Amino acid sequence: MKFTGTKDYVATDDLKVAVNASIVLERPLLIKGEPGTGKTVLAEEVAKALGAPLLTWHIKSTTKAQQGLYEYDAVSRLRDSQLGDARVSDISNYIKRGKLWEAFTHDKRPVLLIDEIDKADIEFPNDLLLELDRMEFFVYETGENIKASLRPIVMITSNNEKELPDAFLRRCFFHYIKFPDADTMSRIVDVHFPSIKKRLVQEALRIFFEVREVPGLKKKPSTSELLDWLKLLLNEDITPEMLRERDPRKLIPPLHGALLEERTGRASVRAAGVPQPPRSVISQKTSAPEPQVLAFRF
Repeated sequence: MKFTGTKDYVATDDLKVAVNASIVLERPLLIKGEPGTGKTVLAEEVAKALGAPLLTWHIKSTTKAQQGLYEYDAVSRLRDSQLGDARVSDISNYIKRGKLWEAFTHDKRPVLLIDEIDKADIEFPNDLLLELDRMEFFVYETGENIKASLRPIVMITSNNEKELPDAFLRRCFFHYIKFPDADTMSRIVDVHFPSIKKRLVQEALRIFFEVREVPGLKKKPSTSELLDWLKLLLNEDITPEMLRERDPRKLIPPLHGALLEERTGRASVRAAGVPQPPRSVISQKTSAPEPQVLAFRF
């Protein structure tokens, strides 16, 4: 069982090494990187490449570790007992299996994605230490011990919004997805838009990386935003010449709203000294004096 990449995902050599090392060591793979660099999609592509089922546990700020194991609905059981429902005699009718339970009892070795673990409470990773290490847990309500017969391939993503506990990190194989350079980004674009004109890609990438270098941006445009922008450029038949346009009276670059948060982008570009077109060429909504589309040039 070895991951060599897929036709739909450009995986660097070091990323493939990290994935295969975690599989061999049977340790969770902790993946960090900027938002939009393909961390979540990686798990989907690994599952596809290995022919394994994918189980995804999306983490929120309110998610508790127990929910990944199981949840016992005592309220529903109490209500049914008052109504004389025959199901109350079997407590298992009121136990909802979590993603870890599903992964541990799957008939095929699955890929378990724990997505954006850093969104949860700081104690969340520690609460899963034993279960992820031993791949088993105890169900107190039924007296069952749930143990994985086929150890799942666990992949955990983090946007680095908060630090993870050292004890948890020691049990993971860590990999940081570096932001793609121009050559790698060009390969990614080719995967998603195989028939796109090379000149358009070159101009779009030039603008994209220039935008990322503007100091003070609260959120730099990511790979996913570049792909969205290119899709819009193709839909509007934007040419490379239009992207190279230097006339400040024209909207430059076109459809840049897919790349930048409006107010943050405007302030940062202005602070960086990047010339902007006259206010008259900025598209506005008549109902509000604040411009809704930012126009600037490179």
